[in-house]
Amino acid sequence: MNSAALRAKNRSARWLTEVFQPPAVVTVQLLISPAIEAGFPGTAVYGAVAALFVCVLPLCLLLGLVRLGKVTDHHVSDRKQRAPVLLMALASVMAGLLVLEAVSAPRSVVATVLAIVAGILVIAAVSPFWKISGHAAAMSSSAVIVVLMLGPAWLPLLLLVPAVGWSRVVLRAHSVAQVVAGSLFGGLVMAGLWWLLRGWLV
Repeated sequence: MNSAALRAKNRSARWLTEVFQPPAVVTVQLLISPAIEAGFPGTAVYGAVAALFVCVLPLCLLLGLVRLGKVTDHHVSDRKQRAPVLLMALASVMAGLLVLEAVSAPRSVVATVLAIVAGILVIAAVSPFWKISGHAAAMSSSAVIVVLMLGPAWLPLLLLVPAVGWSRVVLRAHSVAQVVAGSLFGGLVMAGLWWLLRGWLV
């Protein structure tokens, strides 16, 4: 591969990695999570509250740690730093759950946040030993949940899963095995948990 093609490949990979990074993907997922409940789009405010605690606040804290030199970068490339960062995010998410319960948020929103909590816990537990792809997990869980919510017309979203996984491998952020593991975990475990929780919480 010549240098121009290599640069184009790396640019594409960086673009996919940045645009579909977990905070962005999960924010969109949370904003549309009330779509299957009565009162939407008025109930989208509950998704916005969830996104504030699950994505926005943890990302702001993470960027602050990066600026202070406590964390290498906003993708937390050093796996040794991932568990503390994820546990920090978990504290914000749990606070968000309390707020959502207090304002009687739609069940689909709560189920989405609980599935994310499970994802954070598992990835935090695995991170000291193996760098499972958070990008892949977030993209696959969000894509599958949207299909489950809105129907087969949204199946093309699943094409983003291998695209994001490819970007992480090209950038040497993860191995193929780590991307595949993240994709399976997000698409099967996290999305499956969302499906079960929504049924139990209704």
